[in-house]
Amino acid sequence: MDKELLLKSHFHFIGIGGIGMSAIAMGLLKKGYSVSGSDLVKNNETNKLEQLGAEIFTSQIRENIEFITSKFKNKLINFVVSSAIKPKNEELSYCREKNLTIKHRSEILAMLMQTYTALAVAGSHGKTSTSTFLSTILELCTHNSSSITGGIIPIYNSNCHLENTKFLVAEVDESDGTINTYKSDIGIINNIDFDHCDHFSNLSEVISSFKDFAANSKKLLINFDCETTRNNFDSDSKWSNTKADSVAYAIIPSEINASHTIGKYYENGNFISSLNIPIPGLHNLSNITAAIAASRMVGVDFIEIKKNIKFLKLPKKRFEFRGQIHQRNLYDDYAHHPSEIKETIKLGRLFIKKKRNNESQKSRLIVIFQPHRYSRVKQFAKEFAEELSKADIIYLTSIYGAGEGNEDKINSKIITDLIYKQNKNVSYINNYHEITKKFYELTKEGDLILNMGAGDCHNFWSMLNDKQLNE
Repeated sequence: MDKELLLKSHFHFIGIGGIGMSAIAMGLLKKGYSVSGSDLVKNNETNKLEQLGAEIFTSQIRENIEFITSKFKNKLINFVVSSAIKPKNEELSYCREKNLTIKHRSEILAMLMQTYTALAVAGSHGKTSTSTFLSTILELCTHNSSSITGGIIPIYNSNCHLENTKFLVAEVDESDGTINTYKSDIGIINNIDFDHCDHFSNLSEVISSFKDFAANSKKLLINFDCETTRNNFDSDSKWSNTKADSVAYAIIPSEINASHTIGKYYENGNFISSLNIPIPGLHNLSNITAAIAASRMVGVDFIEIKKNIKFLKLPKKRFEFRGQIHQRNLYDDYAHHPSEIKETIKLGRLFIKKKRNNESQKSRLIVIFQPHRYSRVKQFAKEFAEELSKADIIYLTSIYGAGEGNEDKINSKIITDLIYKQNKNVSYINNYHEITKKFYELTKEGDLILNMGAGDCHNFWSMLNDKQLNE
């Protein structure tokens, strides 16, 4: 980075506490830029940023912008937003009124990527897990890698680890069409599904957006097992978990259980070695295969990869075991699309099977699901019902709107009624306070409870613990 530019630039993030925004803000601080930001809620991320020297506001009012413009008047100030920030936000509308420089978060991440060999992880599902696996492999094998992701990577205990390294793993987001901003040395496409109905009208628009990303990647690595990816993108570098011939990289599983996956690793159709991977689930195996393939594409020795594979861990909120309360095991997962719910429930079944083999007590798979966005529920109600009904008992809470309006009066009861046609063990419970209050009526000893969603549902574990303390 240009030293003079560092001294002359300041970045103010409107909505700095989000997992993606905070990672970029942290990256800028580590590069020596001055940073400030606002968010209505303080969290771990804003606390970390404050410790690194960022100025954090807990309001979003025009006075914050006036303060920043006067304090840093000798600097070029960039006001950074994500697509989650609405036009009526007081800080944003004041910036527009005063004709100040507004940048989208994607532009800042793209700028940070420029000075590295950038490996950009894209796709509808599994981006954070793939970024985590790839970051872990590159860190342990090369000690020359950085990372900016939308999740907490266990090896760094952070969503941002930015040093003066050769490699940078960046998780890039397709949800708002800004994916065409990124230029990468290796572009990875995990899979493509129709989602983000607030921005895209159909699958073709999503594919078109990924085509822009592919065009900006010097080399493209794609998932052969995803039909949409296979049929719409051409690349010499493909991975698979179903076949070893006609793809560059493959892991064919021979055993998948609740604690690990064993598979045979191939390159260009040639068997290389067996691998014992400490992560369960076929969807995770796909993400791990992508991470190994990308590492091989940048020249990492396979022997090094095999040696370090035992250190792989899932990021937080990806089938994350939160703990046990009165013989009930609670897991958190970020699944908020029907395809993700399908895989997470399958993984839950693996854990139930393991328990049944070890204990005589019959375990039930209970799902608590907080739907995310009215537009997504409207589009996928049938698909949500189809996948959720595969649990033994299902509790749905009210929809986490993520700032969306609800002109169509969409609610969770639409899904509840559809599930009821397939599985009678379903109830709508308005919120997590109600679930916490009735927790022991709704569950019993031996249950595996899967708490899923992308909203504020992950506070449930601390709510249950508070209940314990107050009893």
